[in-house]
Amino acid sequence: MLKSFLAAAVAAALFGAAFASFSEASETAAPHSSFAAVGEATSVPYGWVDFCGRRPEECALGKLKPLDVKMTKAAWTQLNRINKRVNDAIEPMTNLAHWGTTLDHWDYPIDGKGDCKVYALYKRKLLIEAGFPRQALLMTVVRDLEGEGHAILTVKTDRGEFVLDNLTDDIRPWNANGYTYIKRQAQDDPNVWLDLGGVRGLPNDAVARAN
Repeated sequence: MLKSFLAAAVAAALFGAAFASFSEASETAAPHSSFAAVGEATSVPYGWVDFCGRRPEECALGKLKPLDVKMTKAAWTQLNRINKRVNDAIEPMTNLAHWGTTLDHWDYPIDGKGDCKVYALYKRKLLIEAGFPRQALLMTVVRDLEGEGHAILTVKTDRGEFVLDNLTDDIRPWNANGYTYIKRQAQDDPNVWLDLGGVRGLPNDAVARAN
């Protein structure tokens, strides 16, 4: 689940150049992406169930009205600020080394350490506190470039879906990272998870050529 700094550096080198043009364009206009197709309800990750058992206030919300983030320059700036803030603040550590168990443990960085789920949950928390609708902040399970399980935060906006990832400070369109998408939370209920069908996003350079 936790990637090495070497793997992160390789991924950054692979995607960084093409993504720079996307970031530069976003300075003058709101960025845009596409929307992932979601399927039927699927199994809920054990880690989320356990998280809800310890933090019921995060989960006992009932049905919610689906809301998207209105992507403005201010919203984009805030997303980038919080993404980088969290990436810089948490010391990466595997689930086993951190919690002493192979069971998936999702939580906030109560001791400043954690793996990908901790990063994603904390970004979600800070964005909600900053006024972003929780219905647009969706915990998402993928397989990374090495085929390993990984968690990211999908932000659903009126200009498409973007992902916040602990492996990069760049916020990318959901389909611009080469990940294989497994499941994510439903907008109207964080306790319902939807199948993403194993669709694989294109590497960022391929997305740039397509656009």
